[in-house]
Amino acid sequence: MLEIERDALTALLPRIDETFVKACRVMLACQGRVVVTGMGKSGHVGGKIAATLASTGTPAFFVHPGEASHGDLGMITRSDVVLALSNSGETSEVLTILPLIKRMGVPLIAMTGRPTSTLAKTAEVHIDVSVAQEACPLNLAPTASTTATLAMGDALAVALLEARGFTPEDFAMSHPGGTLGRRLLLKIMDVMQTGARIPQVTADVSLSAALLEMTRKGVGMTAIVDADGRAIGVFTDGDLRRVLDAGVDIRSTKISEVMTPGGKSASADQLAAEAVNLMEKHKITALMVLDADRRLQGVLHMHDLLRAGVV
Repeated sequence: MLEIERDALTALLPRIDETFVKACRVMLACQGRVVVTGMGKSGHVGGKIAATLASTGTPAFFVHPGEASHGDLGMITRSDVVLALSNSGETSEVLTILPLIKRMGVPLIAMTGRPTSTLAKTAEVHIDVSVAQEACPLNLAPTASTTATLAMGDALAVALLEARGFTPEDFAMSHPGGTLGRRLLLKIMDVMQTGARIPQVTADVSLSAALLEMTRKGVGMTAIVDADGRAIGVFTDGDLRRVLDAGVDIRSTKISEVMTPGGKSASADQLAAEAVNLMEKHKITALMVLDADRRLQGVLHMHDLLRAGVV
């Protein structure tokens, strides 16, 4: 069965031709939306094609041809393009609405398995998605034909994406709930800990006081700031292990004596994904978030990024 569907896809390759290019140009010139329609299994495929177009920079939606005859045709405007799917090219519900589409002057692109069909002949552009046989052993159930139609729809969407110069950032804007959207849209300011949750001490406090601050805030580090709130260093769990190994007295030792000067930091307007890269590069789990004057604005822990779905 899979071999039959594979062969159906392979047969599509020569059909990425001038006709395919013309279909792309019609859709690129569209000032409205691409309205996809189809009945039965073609309708299910059409819904997916419309969704793929919409998520890759080509505004599109699906209209059921049966409902179109009972009012939903009003969803189509003169600035739209119609993409009609029908393996036979003779689906009655689709053919019924063709005269009205033509009267409106809406460009019609058809995808059928019969280039001589009524739908194919009526369309301004016809894309041949015919297959030698269905994968169904009875050669009846739409299987290879729906796979071929879906693949051709994907090809159109990708070609339009490239022609529009659609970027990962554009993709993220239409997928804010997805992993890519979160990685490309969320900034550090959206997920960092602020206010009273920021672990911070001044340089003159004892190491023991700094450890209490770390314990209270539970971030595994504390920033060390000067009198103006500017970060001058950081002390982490890793630093604590090193000073304990050295036998340092935690009560008499000042935090300024054992802190790491400077410390790794990021700015609030950086992407959260950049913070992930920085943490991975330096093998750390937390960052100070500083402004241009090194004033402490927040802290960011790997757990904050995990909760936000950035990693």
